[in-house]
Amino acid sequence: QVQLVESGGGLVQAGGSLNLSCAPSGRTFSSNGMGWFRQAPGKEREFVAAMFWTWGTTNYADSVKGRFAISGDNAKSTVNLQMNSLKPEDTALYYCVVWVRTLVRPPRKDEYDYWGQGTQVTVSS
Repeated sequence: QVQLVESGGGLVQAGGSLNLSCAPSGRTFSSNGMGWFRQAPGKEREFVAAMFWTWGTTNYADSVKGRFAISGDNAKSTVNLQMNSLKPEDTALYYCVVWVRTLVRPPRKDEYDYWGQGTQVTVSS
């Protein structure tokens, strides 16, 4: 069983930066990719960014392109999210996700196999 621990969330003013980290609470694991989703109050959980070790690619939601940067280490089973130029609309609970199942395309939201408990990001105006 994969257990993930997220850290780095907090309260920041608009225009500020935060760096989120995700690591396994126990042993490292084999995966096809890792990434981040977020959920704001009253809204559906949405994709933010992902790294796909399988193809050596990254994906970003349009709303964060140019402001967020994802990085990670497959061997260490870790992923980070550097968030710059934060906006109040970035306020949400941010979840680390892991994709392990075999697919020939990037996974949909319901196809990520493991989820962390989330770390809160609050951006004040």
